Amino acid sequence: MTRDEIILAVKDIITTIAPDEDLDGLNNTDPLRDQIELDSMDFLDIVMELRKRYGVQVPEEEYGVLNTLDGCADYLLPKLEGQELKMVNA
Repeated sequence: MTRDEIILAVKDIITTIAPDEDLDGLNNTDPLRDQIELDSMDFLDIVMELRKRYGVQVPEEEYGVLNTLDGCADYLLPKLEGQELKMVNA
């Protein structure tokens, strides 16, 4: 997966978890929780969906790096190398 595909994948996961949120104006560098309504359970659901769709295990001590879309892309890029984008809400 490319960096852009990872961002699309994370947005798709967020759409599954928080379907009423408008993700069109999300900034890649600002914390997601400052831009949309995500509580700690929503965040855990994002982590669990990453594991379900892509087999990515994110240790709890590394959750903070997934705070922004850029952080997600940076963290996930080496872990998702060679994987295909799986969109549910396309």
